[in-house]
Amino acid sequence: MRKLLILFFIFTVIYTFSNSSERIQPPDANKKKHVTEIHGYKLVDYYHWLKNKDNKEVIDYIKRENKYTENKMEHTEKLQQEIYDEIIKRIDETDLTVPEKHGNYYYYTRTQKGKQYDIYCRKKGSLDAKEEIVLNVNKLAESHDYYDLGVFKISPNHNLLAFTYDTTGSERYNLKIKNLNTGKILDDKIDDIDDFVWANDNKTFFYTVQNKANRPYKLYKHRLNQKSENDPLLYKEDDEKYWMWISKSKSDKYIFMGIASKTTSEMHFINADNSKEEFKLMEKREKGVEYYPYHSGKYFYILTNKNAFNFKVMRTPVEKYDMKNWETFIPHKKNTYIEDIIVFKDFMVLSRRKNSYKNLSVLNLNSKKIHEINFPEQLYNFWLGNNYEFKTHKLRLTYTSYLTPKTVYDYDMKEKRLNLKKKYNVRGYDKSNYESKRIFIKSYDNTRVPISLVYKKETKLKNKNPFLLHGYGAYGSSMDPYFSYSRISLLNRGIVYATAHVRGGSEMGIKWYEEGKLLNKKNSFKDFIFCSESLIDNNYTSRDNLVITGGSAGGLLIGAVLNMRPELFHGAVLSVPFVDLINTMLDTSLPLTVVEYEEWGNPENKENFEYMLSYSPYDNIKRQKYPHMLVTGGLNDPRVMYWEPTKYVAKLRDYKSGDSKLLLKINMGSGHMGASGRYDYYKDIAFEYAFIMDILGIKE
Repeated sequence: MRKLLILFFIFTVIYTFSNSSERIQPPDANKKKHVTEIHGYKLVDYYHWLKNKDNKEVIDYIKRENKYTENKMEHTEKLQQEIYDEIIKRIDETDLTVPEKHGNYYYYTRTQKGKQYDIYCRKKGSLDAKEEIVLNVNKLAESHDYYDLGVFKISPNHNLLAFTYDTTGSERYNLKIKNLNTGKILDDKIDDIDDFVWANDNKTFFYTVQNKANRPYKLYKHRLNQKSENDPLLYKEDDEKYWMWISKSKSDKYIFMGIASKTTSEMHFINADNSKEEFKLMEKREKGVEYYPYHSGKYFYILTNKNAFNFKVMRTPVEKYDMKNWETFIPHKKNTYIEDIIVFKDFMVLSRRKNSYKNLSVLNLNSKKIHEINFPEQLYNFWLGNNYEFKTHKLRLTYTSYLTPKTVYDYDMKEKRLNLKKKYNVRGYDKSNYESKRIFIKSYDNTRVPISLVYKKETKLKNKNPFLLHGYGAYGSSMDPYFSYSRISLLNRGIVYATAHVRGGSEMGIKWYEEGKLLNKKNSFKDFIFCSESLIDNNYTSRDNLVITGGSAGGLLIGAVLNMRPELFHGAVLSVPFVDLINTMLDTSLPLTVVEYEEWGNPENKENFEYMLSYSPYDNIKRQKYPHMLVTGGLNDPRVMYWEPTKYVAKLRDYKSGDSKLLLKINMGSGHMGASGRYDYYKDIAFEYAFIMDILGIKE
């Protein structure tokens, strides 16, 4: 009998220990009724109290949620470590970027094994010269859990470095100036700075500052060795829909002050050689009209949507900068969206998009001849380097795709030739083992929606595969292909990764964006649902194998879709999700609220309010079964406040039925972009991947 009792006790201890992660109960948030009355509606919110992070009860609740998540994911710790180790083994931990010529210097960054942050360096005159460390971010970050380097700009004479930094994730940046000859930090300091540019005298810079809602709204001028509180205010933008920025032409001749909302812009400029000059208005703002000037020689080149929804390029003599003197230089095309241009002394580079595909073209400003740069893949992406030099025929660019790691080229715009500068190494990766493709499906209104896929070749596509479907669909942001060191860990385990390019982005041009915003926003959700159904119906995956993911505004997409069709999906990951739409858009004290009216609508308008209320993820949580869910956030996030994912999970716990997992993970020391250090970032990725694999039944 005694032996039986001992055996029973041992069995009970083992059973309890082995199943502790299954037996722990989820946190239960207190309900405290809060009512908002608007347009005849009474909105009851029982978790409004979670908005006050100065309340110890709020922090205690978040910590309980984090502890619960940690406990429920404890059995995946080995898998998390495996994934993390795989990612780290693929990268060259000690590496450097390709140097870019700037004046008489070559600038580059490098990383060191075991170090979280970049080291900024330069060499004078030649790449064979002695290295000079301009800024070691690792040293700056030593006493901080979070450190983000913001704007980094060298003075025209290359003797001074001005840089901004954030140590909380709140995106409130401060500025310091370093003397590169002595290595000393100057006394000049400015807080809450957004951006700045140097005047050509090396003693003056112009900068914008943020208000309490993180909106850049004032322009100041600062001279070195003067107290910032005495800096003259040059401009103040009172309209809360508009924000400001400051920039400099590549020619270094002009400084531009930009003011813009989501749909309208206005530009002012001065000669960069004369810091005492007053800014001139180029053309007063006109609702719905955007224009952005560039300079070369005798002309301003203006990228604008004036009578051109997909944008066109116009040109005007510098001394006749009024719009009445503008003439068409590159005409508008209905099927081609001009995203951006760069203007050199003799060349103009155009980033354009046609039928969901991105391309890069070069125009010779002298001969007016244009040609497209040919890249080896159909699905690819590129981004342009700093391209500091104005009088050059070389264009620095980085090419990538789902299959091709970052590859740096110098493109000879005169000889029309790509010159390889560096292929970033990915250890253990063989490109020939993987494939990517783009398919199109028909949405509810017969609109063709593109879906991009990447997978391992041995994975048969129409075989009901484990599948991770990503979506965003907002702000006109296009989700272009890119290589991911970490994604390989998914593909190697037979998971197909895909992006649904739903309306709200600009993959198919500006109209694609217009059809997924404001009173057309539900097109984004319907597109995503039809993409999911098509993938299931065509046996790319099954409902038991489909996991969906989105972050920020993409989290709103996923949250809305889950309310509408939760049975379609096996799981979801929502990263810093914008899910409490109504409460956020009613609070004008929050960062981004007013400037977002032109994206989502102003809830003070009844039509906008009712439409937004009809899909707001938080307000439309239903008493129904939801799939497995991981929701993440950052305590210091100024874009999507921590309380959005926190309230969302609290309400879901009360409403959802079934035994699916619901986990909340709030990073207590970061903001919207997550961990600032590269190793910490990969640990977060490994955690999310482990959650996905776990709910898909992939154990290793």
